[in-house]
Amino acid sequence: MLFSKDYIGYLSRQVVRRLTEAKMLRTDKPGVLAERINAAMVEELSLEDRINEEARLILESYQDDMLRSGASFPEMFKKVKLELVKRYKAVL
Repeated sequence: MLFSKDYIGYLSRQVVRRLTEAKMLRTDKPGVLAERINAAMVEELSLEDRINEEARLILESYQDDMLRSGASFPEMFKKVKLELVKRYKAVL
């Protein structure tokens, strides 16, 4: 993940504070709302990490075949990752 969890927590609190100040939302429990936003942001930002891990696992299972055929790991990683992004309909 590109951002630390502390920074994401800070961002979620700032989102709640600024939207409340701009009267774009109203809440009695800003802490609870910030936690929900934090969880959603962490989930979304960690999607690329999960896709990368899945691509690595897929390529590990084909490692012997790739060595025999002379396929480049970085090139195959990009291709597998692109397919996973399409499958998950992710925007990275």
